[in-house]
Amino acid sequence: MIVDPYAPIFVISVAAQLAGMHPQTLRQYDRLGIVMPNRAPGRARRYSQHDVNMLREVQRLSQLGVSLEGIRRIMQLENQVDVLQAKVAELSEQLQAATAEMHSRPPRPSSRVFAAGLTGDDIVALARGQRPRPRSQAVVIWRPQR
Repeated sequence: MIVDPYAPIFVISVAAQLAGMHPQTLRQYDRLGIVMPNRAPGRARRYSQHDVNMLREVQRLSQLGVSLEGIRRIMQLENQVDVLQAKVAELSEQLQAATAEMHSRPPRPSSRVFAAGLTGDDIVALARGQRPRPRSQAVVIWRPQR
């Protein structure tokens, strides 16, 4: 059985013990926005395995001499990277699906080619074989017919 690492299952005393910290330290990190656990009914903190791993990382950074504000910023940036990586994965899947669909269809002779300028503001549809206006800095995406 696989347990969701983001499932809020640990009370503060257990999370503190797993992270090798005092419960009051976890409360301080929550107030500072460094590691913010989920809340159970009645406002009790519930920590996940991911939260415990973050607490261990906070402890490691603290022992290296990083300030609490520095740690908060590092954790914020790591969370931002996680969100962006998830978005990139989602967009990659969509691109692969769209590419597979495009290649599965026979080419249409009436399909258009698009050109976009450097700023992306001037996007124009071109007929197949037509080129952007002279001296244009437009980017043209060309795909050979299969």
